Amino acid sequence: MDWHEAFKGLSSELPAVAVEHEDEERRGLFGKLRENLGKAGGALREHFRTILFDGITDELWEQIEEALIFADVGVEATVRIVEQLEREAAEENLTTRDELLGRLSEIVARLLSPDDPDERLIDVSQQPSVILVVGVNGTGKTTTIGKLAFRLAELGKTPLMVAADTFRAAAVEQLSEWASRVGCEIVRQAPGSDPAAVVYDGIAAARSRGAAVVIVDTAGRLHTQVNLMNELAKVRRVIEKQIPGAPHETLLVIDATTGQNGLRQAQVFAESVEVTGVVLTKLDGSAKGGIVIAIREELGIPIKLIGVGERLEDLRPFDPDEFARALFLDDTPAGS
Repeated sequence: MDWHEAFKGLSSELPAVAVEHEDEERRGLFGKLRENLGKAGGALREHFRTILFDGITDELWEQIEEALIFADVGVEATVRIVEQLEREAAEENLTTRDELLGRLSEIVARLLSPDDPDERLIDVSQQPSVILVVGVNGTGKTTTIGKLAFRLAELGKTPLMVAADTFRAAAVEQLSEWASRVGCEIVRQAPGSDPAAVVYDGIAAARSRGAAVVIVDTAGRLHTQVNLMNELAKVRRVIEKQIPGAPHETLLVIDATTGQNGLRQAQVFAESVEVTGVVLTKLDGSAKGGIVIAIREELGIPIKLIGVGERLEDLRPFDPDEFARALFLDDTPAGS
């Protein structure tokens, strides 16, 4: 999926520079994603390479289950995937390693794909649209906001950042640096200010300045989890009061290297705020990749963006087919 396909509400007439960048990035993305997902010792593709293939036996299915669980897929998702793979292998007489891995990739891609394709899109169809970005500190929230603002600006949607993580002066400064780098405006106040007040001013500024998308950074750590969730709820109420129906997106940023701990974070946030999508970062590190499947299976929240590196271009729309192929297959699609 390309960036111009990742948003709901873009003009059909895209800037030429955006189209050019899309073409360049698409060619190398699959190989980079596949390389990144294979960096960790005993990564999933390497694990499968060692266990397949001496024939279809009970031991084989057990080894596949072990490999998936090792990769942070989670027990529930693993059981569902292996049962489906075993059923389809029997029905269609799949007998070779390549046939099984190909079908495993297809099953995982189906599991990761929402029933409604629009669920994968980031809604920027309103004027202004509001994107609330949440997650614990250290997951890459601020960096994600910067890269997302870069893309929106490139695609003709003027972004405005709101520095509502006022509990950390460093967070405000980091977001300000991104605003300067991307060339977009930012609304900020002194450290310790009321986050809801900053958001109020940010939305007012967006309206007066004609900004198309307001991207709100939020705190990732307060003294207690209850305080954090109460603060996020307060911020949401302020947004909803100013713009009925907003925020139009609430994106939860998760560090993929945290594995099952990332799933627990997702569960906590999903219970407290209406999360519309997940951004999975740091897939260029020691992440095993399976946490993507666990989050989708156990919480039903679509993965909308993934981070595969440090460059501006390394935040990408999530493509289930592309991701599953990178996890399980050694081939590169034509044109990549």
